[in-house]
Amino acid sequence: MKYCYVCGEKLEEKECYNCGVLDGLFPFCPKCGEFRFPFFNSAVSMVIFNADYSKTLLIKQYGRDFNILVAGYVNKGETLEAALNRELKEETGLCAVEYKFNKSRYYEKSNSLINNFIVRVKNEEFILNAEVDFAKWYTLDEAKEAVYKNSLAEYFLNLATGKIQPLSV
Repeated sequence: MKYCYVCGEKLEEKECYNCGVLDGLFPFCPKCGEFRFPFFNSAVSMVIFNADYSKTLLIKQYGRDFNILVAGYVNKGETLEAALNRELKEETGLCAVEYKFNKSRYYEKSNSLINNFIVRVKNEEFILNAEVDFAKWYTLDEAKEAVYKNSLAEYFLNLATGKIQPLSV
């Protein structure tokens, strides 16, 4: 960010102190007299498992021919948990029985912090909305082969499949 998003003035680097401790150099608007901290998006993504953790759901979206995870942006004022439940219901018609945080990763292409969850659903009967072109339940081995290679979806899926046992009831 080079210019103030309020007044358009060129920003300067200025030392920022938090409770008397130097946090570092941050963009500062000399006209407004305010720090202008960088913006980024927050999003949720989820590795969705069936009731016994034997299958996972992958989707295809927006005319693209590769399998990814259900994901979506967190709305202003919304918690990660609320966004997870909303996106899951909107895109697949499914409801989470339980979920657990998996891992987060910054995604530069969309300037987003992706917060991934392991989600278990009660049944495998999904209803897709207009955002989703295709969805299919895969065994864990099939999913590892079918997921978009070298993607965050693959990264999160591989992490999640190693964490299934602690979630089993």
